[in-house]
Amino acid sequence: MQPDQEIFRRAVETLERADALLFGRVIYEMMEAAWRQGAPTGAMPDWMQPFARTIDAAKKYVVSSTLDRVDWNAELVCGDLEKAVQRIKQEPGKGLLTGGLKLPLALAEMGLIDEYEFVVQPRLVGHGPTLFAGLSKFVDLRLVGRQEYDSGAVAMRYEPR
Repeated sequence: MQPDQEIFRRAVETLERADALLFGRVIYEMMEAAWRQGAPTGAMPDWMQPFARTIDAAKKYVVSSTLDRVDWNAELVCGDLEKAVQRIKQEPGKGLLTGGLKLPLALAEMGLIDEYEFVVQPRLVGHGPTLFAGLSKFVDLRLVGRQEYDSGAVAMRYEPR
């Protein structure tokens, strides 16, 4: 995706609606490398700073069978994924935010996703991984929100029916 001020502003709002982020190892490592305060990010435009500060400060849970430890305000999730996520979801608060490919697929299979948000970018690519590839069952969704951006991107929020 192309960096876009409106998308980053919405990303900050989305992050602020959650108590914590739930990442798989790959997304955790990518986000940490790009957004951890003090990480070499190059010349970052001023409009990216609120996102950088918000994601840096956010509580994070990391699902991994290969990492021994995490930091960056993170806690390692080990063992039974379904039980661990159910336990975290039962804690009081606003909820969790997740992203990536493998972890959302696993959570969708377990019926643990309460809301989906897809941001469609106005760019076609003919390669790369497919979101929810291999999902074993249909998940019927109901549109609950939509936002169009000047860039042509569209964010759509859905809840399972």
